[in-house]
Amino acid sequence: MIADAPPPSDPFRPFATHLDEAAALATLRRALAGAEDGELFLERRRSEQLLLDDGRIRQASYGAAEGFGLRAVSGEIAGYAHSTELSQPALDRAAETARLAVGAGGGELAAPPRPTNRRLYPAVDPLEGTEFAARIATLREIDAFARALDPRVVQVSVALAASLQEVEILRPEGLRLADVRPMARLTVTVIVERGGRRESGTAGGGGRAGIAALIGPARWQEVAREALRIALVNLEAVAAPAGVMEVALGPGWPGILLHEAVGHGLEGDFNRKTSSAFSGLMGRRVAAPGVTVVDDGTLPGRRGSITIDDEGTPSGRTVLIEDGILTGYMQDRQNARLMGAAPTGNGRRESFAHIPMPRMTNTLMLAGTADPAGIVAAVRDGIWAVGFGGGQVDITNGKFVFSCTEAYRVRDGRIEGPVKGATLIGDGPTALGRIRAIGNDLALDPGIGNCGKAGQWVPVGVGQPTLLIDGLTLGGSAA
Repeated sequence: MIADAPPPSDPFRPFATHLDEAAALATLRRALAGAEDGELFLERRRSEQLLLDDGRIRQASYGAAEGFGLRAVSGEIAGYAHSTELSQPALDRAAETARLAVGAGGGELAAPPRPTNRRLYPAVDPLEGTEFAARIATLREIDAFARALDPRVVQVSVALAASLQEVEILRPEGLRLADVRPMARLTVTVIVERGGRRESGTAGGGGRAGIAALIGPARWQEVAREALRIALVNLEAVAAPAGVMEVALGPGWPGILLHEAVGHGLEGDFNRKTSSAFSGLMGRRVAAPGVTVVDDGTLPGRRGSITIDDEGTPSGRTVLIEDGILTGYMQDRQNARLMGAAPTGNGRRESFAHIPMPRMTNTLMLAGTADPAGIVAAVRDGIWAVGFGGGQVDITNGKFVFSCTEAYRVRDGRIEGPVKGATLIGDGPTALGRIRAIGNDLALDPGIGNCGKAGQWVPVGVGQPTLLIDGLTLGGSAA
């Protein structure tokens, strides 16, 4: 049975065009005889990427791929084989390979996921309604508009990307599940120069919808202005101080720090293997009172949202930390079974060529009651960080390093001016325990995030309110 809404025009129908469903199901069942879980994952993906840099089109690419992955799971072992050839002979060869993980078998198949007909985003091609020439023309319009905003603008880069991923999942019980996942994103980077000094600013947004909304003048003008604003702020910035200081984090995108420093450590596989800083702490206090963190893949249209995960489990809202107490982990089917827990809809994979694993969707810290302006005013000696770039985290101890793309020096509650080169250093568990105030202004990121794990990349979302954290180490270059 089909357990989802119908896909858009020219749908991906692998069992009508490439495979006989009965034969494929029989092959899957042979591969999984004696296994505890597994599935046949079929995918078609189409994508377009356009990049205008310094007035010239530097990239205009279109890609299309399709294929399948067959997985057989027994205990902690998973056999996986994939192919770009959608045919019965290819499926037979994959089944022989995946079957090696099952060995003599003896296991019983886990209960299948429950079907859902819920839709969190439109099942449409994100490029529908726009012409290629019009998209190129829009990039040039954005470039001209951004340059005309300020004479200090010396370079503009505009990236426009869209993709459509269509998946079908066949389970050994005969259950078929489907999802159609659109995605679109616009990013603008502006470089300004004054007196030989150059600084940049980047802004953008997107989500699981068509590209038309992103290339309307009102939308892209807002993005271009924001990129210029950040660049001009950085042009005025002085070297950031160094030392242990109070840090106020702005709402929205700064939640990327939460995602990296805390979120990965709450994924089921790391905790099953006891390699996370949060291993063995279920039911114990891991954050300050008032801190509630959730992973929510059900937010309509968000970049990290998924109707079903890549094992067929409906996405959910998982409370990870509630009022400072650790209450849950993000689980795929394999780790949930091994840990005696329920799958949470977090089994994700980059493509048919990759095996699923526990991954975040949209990871948020919920709002508190404090006034955001009052939080910044409470900073005695520190910074107010409202934009972040890249970061790194060590899952085993939660230690992180993050660079700020927009930050301000604050002393005695007064914002003195922007700083550059600020790096936040700390560890997730300690930072959670040092949260002193939580704002009432929860915001989500604009829709530009990607997450990497074990060589796989998937789209994600983050969010948080304004926060005040005591005692983070600030790396800077000021004397």
